[in-house]
Amino acid sequence: MSLVAKRSVTLSGHKTGVTLEDKFWDALRKIALCNKTTVASLVGRINQTRNKSNLSSVIGAFVPKRSAMAADQEKQEPIVSINAAA
Repeated sequence: MSLVAKRSVTLSGHKTGVTLEDKFWDALRKIALCNKTTVASLVGRINQTRNKSNLSSVIGAFVPKRSAMAADQEKQEPIVSINAAA
């Protein structure tokens, strides 16, 4: 069972609370790490895409979509370039 945790994130100089299950926080950290950014920066980018929706809800929808995209990319065959000089 995943626990729910509320954490503060600073967006545009203002602290805001985000409530997510631990598994979502863990996934968000992994996504940020893969994108070579911080969790705060990633949340800031997610925040820019939302209309009037709750930030926690938007992040909760973002994480599984992003995780599915990453899984799909891992399944794809690598593209092999053919060197014309070979």
